[in-house]
Amino acid sequence: MLIYMERRQHRRVPAHVKSLVRVNSHEVEGETRDVSLSGAQIESSLVVQPGRQIAVKLIVPGDDTPILIEQARVQWNVDRTFGVRFVDLRPRELDELEQLIDDYIALDEERQS
Repeated sequence: MLIYMERRQHRRVPAHVKSLVRVNSHEVEGETRDVSLSGAQIESSLVVQPGRQIAVKLIVPGDDTPILIEQARVQWNVDRTFGVRFVDLRPRELDELEQLIDDYIALDEERQS
C-alpha cells in the first residue's frame, strides 16, 4: 500500500492576488492562485523553466506597497501555470506573507460560519 505524504512544510491557502513576475529585466503580470510561507502557484503568460530564478511582487488589495520576493526559484510549470519556492526571505517579507496568509485564513473561516 502506498501512502501519500505531503511534502509542504507550510500551510498553503487559496489566494487570488495580482502579481508581477520578473525575469532579468522582463516583467509580466500574473495572478497568484495560492500562497504559503515557502512558495506560491502563479498563472502568467511568462514561460519559465524549472530551476530559473525570478522575482515576484504580490499586489495585495488595500496595501500601498507590494510584497517583493527578490528570490523565487521555479519548481515546475504546466501550460501557463508554475510553482515557485521562495529563497532567503527577509524578515519583512516573511511578516508580510504571514499577514497575507492570516487574512485569507480569517476570510475563509468567516465564509464558513
